[in-house]
Amino acid sequence: MPKKYAVKESFYTLQGEGFHSGRPAVFLRFSGCNLWSGLEKDRTTAICKFCDTDFWGTDGINGGKYELQNLISMVTSLWPEESFSAKKFIVCTGGEPMLQIDLELISALHQANFEIALETNGTLAVPEEIDWICVSPKGGSQIIQRSGHELKLVHPQNGVDPTEFEDWDFNHFYLQPMDGPLLEKNTAICLEYCMKNPRWKLSIQTHKILNIQ
Repeated sequence: MPKKYAVKESFYTLQGEGFHSGRPAVFLRFSGCNLWSGLEKDRTTAICKFCDTDFWGTDGINGGKYELQNLISMVTSLWPEESFSAKKFIVCTGGEPMLQIDLELISALHQANFEIALETNGTLAVPEEIDWICVSPKGGSQIIQRSGHELKLVHPQNGVDPTEFEDWDFNHFYLQPMDGPLLEKNTAICLEYCMKNPRWKLSIQTHKILNIQ
């Protein structure tokens, strides 16, 4: 049987954080993660306990289980027909997208003229064919992917020090304040750290400020 990709949701929006913040993009959120089941009953035993993303199931907008060509048709339909740029931009995220992404999907997206960005927790190796690799390390996990374009660390995390990542092979290093009831305090912590350690930049979740997807 042909492989099917489990998609939680997919939509056209602006990238809200990190290096490409403000850039129009198709978001392709895959279902499933290897650091948390996505079910609240399992949160206390999860490796990543602070995730605020709903990636469980396939019931989101444009969610479902897609064969390859149907998936390509779906994400292509979300991009504006008239565009100043010939290159489309897609952000593959999750959950953990590397549980499902394979070379066949990467090749098909490139053939459809997409530039592919990936947001991953780094616990699985990423194919070099991905155009933009963003790794977001989570405390308590074993990071395999220690190179890429952008390292985006949610901060602060218990037992995680930003200095442990500074010799990794990335072009950009971002601290992103952990959301939740302590967001204001965490933002101040990140701001102060970036000011004292200018290799790091501050990443703000502008999509939440703008109240967009």
